[in-house]
Amino acid sequence: MRLTSLDVFRGLAIASMILVNNPGSWQHVYPPLRHAEWHGFTPTDLVFPAFIFISGVAIAFSFAKFGDREAIDPSVYWKIARRVPILFVLGLLPNIFVIVVQALHHGEAIDLSTLRIMGVLQRIALAYGIGAIAILRLNRRQLVIFCAAILLGYWAALTWIPVPGYGPGDLSPKGEGTLVAYLDRLLLTPSHLLGKGNFDPEGLLSTLPATITLIFGYFTGDWLRQQPMTSQTSLQLAIAALCALVVGRLWGVFFPINKQLWTSSFVLYAAGWSLLLLALCYELIEVRRRRRWAFPFEVMGLNSIFLFVASAFLARILLLARVGSGEEAPSLYTWMYEHLFVPWAGELNGSLAIALTMVLFWWVVLYLMYRRRWFLKI
Repeated sequence: MRLTSLDVFRGLAIASMILVNNPGSWQHVYPPLRHAEWHGFTPTDLVFPAFIFISGVAIAFSFAKFGDREAIDPSVYWKIARRVPILFVLGLLPNIFVIVVQALHHGEAIDLSTLRIMGVLQRIALAYGIGAIAILRLNRRQLVIFCAAILLGYWAALTWIPVPGYGPGDLSPKGEGTLVAYLDRLLLTPSHLLGKGNFDPEGLLSTLPATITLIFGYFTGDWLRQQPMTSQTSLQLAIAALCALVVGRLWGVFFPINKQLWTSSFVLYAAGWSLLLLALCYELIEVRRRRRWAFPFEVMGLNSIFLFVASAFLARILLLARVGSGEEAPSLYTWMYEHLFVPWAGELNGSLAIALTMVLFWWVVLYLMYRRRWFLKI
């Protein structure tokens, strides 16, 4: 069984990712297309957790074919062990590409000592690996206990465990005093963190609650498999969404909703919005069979991994390529924004327009792949 609504939801998420990651200028972005600076939640903060949530829903349908867990073929674990490093390396490749190009441009030796190790696809890989093994090895009751233990344990760890030089419970902006940042500096070292800084928003410890986002998706998909395609099912999804939103918001009073730390309250709050959007897609597409509007997003959702990696490479190429000579020469992307979009749309709308153009460009590429039935599977 394959849910078209799930492919559409995935396409919405990946299209949103392209949109928010490619403004003409980070100084000119509409507020809903920005992440919350620290605590808080914007529509943009939903993109990443929605993608992980969708992965969990897909796992439920993928693993259903194995039937009884006690009779699962050991090859399943080998497939997981193969998929995790492939996804992780695909996430690393754009970062390696930048280092290689810059080294060649300056005639220097390639030095990976400042390679950023973590990232979006790397987090997805680790969350998938941990989550898939937990789903295969634990029964429903044990899996619920596992989720509760991670969310409560993460809350306790970030609140009560003292960090050298900062003390316990330091959740101040920039995140340097958090246990998440401390462990990343200790295990990965600052040179391998985002911007060679003291905090990485895709850190190791915060990947644990991200795994629960995936398992919540699995619970949703496993439940959906057993339900009739009716409006009652959509309604029950929406009710569950509202419950998650309320609990997440209430927990946020004590443990702030924060995407960069992937706090436990953020897990529940983001899951609530993901459930609500899935309920809407499910009702329109599976129940009411209104699919024409969804086709563009389905095209993008069917090749999301290819789009994620290819768009990351193109973005880096456009930023590395220079128009003119000298240190002040603008990147090709900046030049396009300033000369092709600002003159007719202005700085703010031009910044949005070039991002929309990137979404349209990638849709055309993926549509051509769709027509040829080219789908990247890992």
